[in-house]
Amino acid sequence: MLPGSIQISGETLSSAEIRDICESLRENSVRLLSLRGCQISDRDFGRICRGVAESHSLAQLNLNLGIVSNINRVKQLAEALKTNRSIQSLFLHGSPLTDAGLALLNPAISIHPSLVALDLGDCMLGDEGINLICGLLPPDGAKSGDQVAGMLAVAVASSRTLEVLDLEGTGLTDQSAQTLLDMVQNYPTALRTLILAENSISPELQQQISDLLSEGEEEEENEAQEVTAREKNPWISQSTPSSQMVLVTSGLGESLLAETEM
Repeated sequence: MLPGSIQISGETLSSAEIRDICESLRENSVRLLSLRGCQISDRDFGRICRGVAESHSLAQLNLNLGIVSNINRVKQLAEALKTNRSIQSLFLHGSPLTDAGLALLNPAISIHPSLVALDLGDCMLGDEGINLICGLLPPDGAKSGDQVAGMLAVAVASSRTLEVLDLEGTGLTDQSAQTLLDMVQNYPTALRTLILAENSISPELQQQISDLLSEGEEEEENEAQEVTAREKNPWISQSTPSSQMVLVTSGLGESLLAETEM
């Protein structure tokens, strides 16, 4: 069955209705979801965002007229957009985002691979918000260093083999460094060395990234040492650290195996 649409305007949605919408999103049976001006509880809004994150069919999401009504909802929507890869149009007209809210959304929006239409009308934006929007519209369609780094972070997060990444002198800023920091913090990755020299990135952010990569390497080394220890001592029980297995054999040709919990 081809994906369809769910369009609801100005209604108060029950938890049962939200459950049905979320099931449709997870089943990839929705291409257009419009909840324009609807009343939704914070808990149910979170459920909608999780459904959006899991959907592979959703192409248009309309949350106009106050649906994204507080900063927690902005954060939940941003997390959903980081995972979703299908949305092409996002409508947030009439949402009280303010500059602070758009700043939270911007990293997810800037690296989204499919988004081509964005409605931020009447979202209480000021000069800072307009500057963020300008950053999404580079001249001649060229991507800025930060936007490229954001897209690269998505690829690196999904890689299980890449260990060294050299981004020296590539025009990156603290914005891209924060995206890379989030990647290292929240996603399992094989990356062990990330070179960010000769960029406009604060030493503090560079150090945080370096420390996290070092912690990951130390954890792997400790795991490797534990495996080696088990291989050298095969008779030590792995299920209970305080348990030992003692082998007792007679010298008469017959073996007697005794297990003693120490």
